[in-house]
Amino acid sequence: MREILFEMIYDGAYVRVSAIDARTNTEVQMVGDARLSEASLKAAAARKLEYVLRRDGKLR
Repeated sequence: MREILFEMIYDGAYVRVSAIDARTNTEVQMVGDARLSEASLKAAAARKLEYVLRRDGKLR
């Protein structure tokens, strides 16, 4: 299991979620609805990070 660091910045009705892979320092960002649960926002950011890592050949 990879270590993923998350940062969440709330701004009114929106939240910006950053997900960073600790091993490769690859970072992705997404914007979501602040009414969604923290778990669902983190899951979406983790899926995007996994996509980017696979696309770039950094995930085996």
